[in-house]
Amino acid sequence: MSNPLAPKWLRSPAEANVLSPALWAAGITRTAAGELSVQGIPASTLVADYGSPLYVVDLDDVRRRAVWIRDAMADAFDAPGRHTRVYYATKALLAGDVLQVMRSEGLGCDVSSAGEWTAAVRAGVDPHLIEYQGNNKSEPELQHAIDSGVGTIVIDSAQEVSRVAAIARRVGARQAVMIRVNTGVHAGTHEYLATAREDQKFGIARADIQGVADQIRNEESLSLIGLHSHIGSQIVQPEGFVEATRRVLELYELLAADHPLGILNIGGGFAIPYTDADPEANVEDILHAVAKEVQDFVDRTGIEIPVIASEPGRIIVGPAGLTLYSVGTTKDVVVDTEDGEAHRLYVSVDGGMSDNLRPALYGAHYSARIAGRESSATPVLSRVVGSHCESGDIVVHADYLPGDIAPGDLLAVAATGAYCHSLSSNYNGFGRPALIVVEDGEARVGIRGESVDDVLSRDLGLALGVGHSAAKESRA
Repeated sequence: MSNPLAPKWLRSPAEANVLSPALWAAGITRTAAGELSVQGIPASTLVADYGSPLYVVDLDDVRRRAVWIRDAMADAFDAPGRHTRVYYATKALLAGDVLQVMRSEGLGCDVSSAGEWTAAVRAGVDPHLIEYQGNNKSEPELQHAIDSGVGTIVIDSAQEVSRVAAIARRVGARQAVMIRVNTGVHAGTHEYLATAREDQKFGIARADIQGVADQIRNEESLSLIGLHSHIGSQIVQPEGFVEATRRVLELYELLAADHPLGILNIGGGFAIPYTDADPEANVEDILHAVAKEVQDFVDRTGIEIPVIASEPGRIIVGPAGLTLYSVGTTKDVVVDTEDGEAHRLYVSVDGGMSDNLRPALYGAHYSARIAGRESSATPVLSRVVGSHCESGDIVVHADYLPGDIAPGDLLAVAATGAYCHSLSSNYNGFGRPALIVVEDGEARVGIRGESVDDVLSRDLGLALGVGHSAAKESRA
């Protein structure tokens, strides 16, 4: 009999040791002794060497996925006189090792802050292969990017046109820009992941595009090179992408009638599975569906589109990552239901919402597996929770874990490569975990972890010490 507390999509496994290939990177397996390993390095070794909690990224899997997306784009949109460009969405995981993989495989970068811009440039990414996004880019950010030769700035409001134009004029540049179109396509994803609804902050309404384009073209320091669309994240089906492309192409035809354009950016947002019940986006099907829409447009209008671009992030780094935790306590909780008493095992780990905010922010679901050993114990409905002083500090809402899981066990959570380290915080004074990259069977520190002293080092009140505070109080 299934546990009435379990969500309808969650099935109890025959045994809770199996690693689903859809959720775990190819390099993540179990050793002969039953321990989870990354490219042959046991979880216990990683934790012993680098601590817990711990982000681990299979960098070879990141490279494989980047090449796959790059080649899938080229295959889908292949046509005479046309080429493709892939911008890695740095917000998914901002790490030097990852950015260097993108550079080496010919991908550009999509950035939306001075920090992301600086990281991409320091990683050796060609500034001309960087597009700068954001709904509220500051003048210092724009000044630095334009002065440093940024490839493209994506215009997100009419007010931004004159701001970018003035800066480009000052530095003597003719800056290439694109317009982000709010297509009004509802992507069928979480409200916070949908980026093309009418009532939200990103993009320019279709009715206003012509006016903004005219404004750009009246500025000698700007060059309008194309249109951009991004409808959201965790999108499975091609229909939203196709409809958004259709709406953008209508504008493309309108604007190209006066001046040729060069680029159509279809955005990113391809879904990955976080549980066995989640579907995975068929990227090839999505891209070929969009490509048909593009080709139909070219055949009908005779207007060529020289460059088709996309900007994936999650699908490149998400499945390549995992997080290792140490179990601190377990607690069996009895809940009264319509079907009688039901049990849920609470498994507390040494991290939580400070290293993975997505469950608290989006209600996101994840999957977990015991990592330091295998177990033949009967799987029980479990909730993995963090150590923070919040009831909503949940890492895994629901999964079946071995009933003998106990303090000291290691636990691995799958598909944490995207939007976990990027959204991490110091809540409750926690230091952010180290991020370890594994490449060619060897592990190294990609981003060092933070100690308590690191976390508190910026607090000048603490740096001045108790004596300073006491002296001030005595003068009061």
